[in-house]
Amino acid sequence: MTESKPPAAQPAIRVTTMPADANPYGDIFGGWLMSQMDMAAGLVASRHARGRAVTIAVEGMKFHAPVAVGDEVSVYADLVKVGRTSMTIDVAAWRRARHAEESCLVTQAQFVFVAIDEHRQPRPVAPPAGPAS
Repeated sequence: MTESKPPAAQPAIRVTTMPADANPYGDIFGGWLMSQMDMAAGLVASRHARGRAVTIAVEGMKFHAPVAVGDEVSVYADLVKVGRTSMTIDVAAWRRARHAEESCLVTQAQFVFVAIDEHRQPRPVAPPAGPAS
């Protein structure tokens, strides 16, 4: 994912930040942002696995810029690797001030999910249909 311009694809999640998501200075909590990223990655993982998938790792979490109350946060998630039971998803969060057009990369990480069955045991997933994007 490029750092100068958000991806052309639609985001997995788009949300406006609220005061309850922030510290007393108006900065959004990193944990709140990470949970949004986890939800976005989970949508991609569950869709590819055609069922339940759970987070097993978050790798390389980097916070590049702060997010403020009222900012629009768009989270992009791309499936980049599929193993026998696991899926690796690149996730990037971008912010846009409420009355601006310019976006800024604020956070990125890789999330690893495992597909699980009804007994919460790992189960195989299909390989990607084509090149991962």
